[in-house]
Amino acid sequence: MNSINSNVDLTGLSKQDALAAGEIAGGILGVVYTIVAIIYVLEIIGMWKIFVKAGIAGWKSIIPIYNLVLLFKLSGESPWLILLFFVPIANLYPALHQPYKLAKSFGKGIGCTLALIFFPGFAYMYLGLGKAEYVAAGGNE
Repeated sequence: MNSINSNVDLTGLSKQDALAAGEIAGGILGVVYTIVAIIYVLEIIGMWKIFVKAGIAGWKSIIPIYNLVLLFKLSGESPWLILLFFVPIANLYPALHQPYKLAKSFGKGIGCTLALIFFPGFAYMYLGLGKAEYVAAGGNE
């Protein structure tokens, strides 16, 4: 046996053990997919409510890409900045500045901005379902 394979010996694994390992991996993957789906649904609900607060029809939040265009407009940003998401390093600008401007649009500060960056689903729920009111695109700067 060479040094590459010396740590792992799969030849002794029975079919039953291999099936059990596959079931465990599949179960873990199912849990991860479920969590991602729940977070995505929370994000849609929050974005729907954000749009309603800003005077935009809520159903527009479920249309991919178009919902980003509207989110950028709500933030007082040019929707063309979405194209920067495809440019390495330059994508940091819209990824950090748009959440800041969205938080400002609802009269919120850096805490909400950080939540929008790191936990967007929950932050959208906070803005959409909370007491935050839409002030103006980009806030009152």
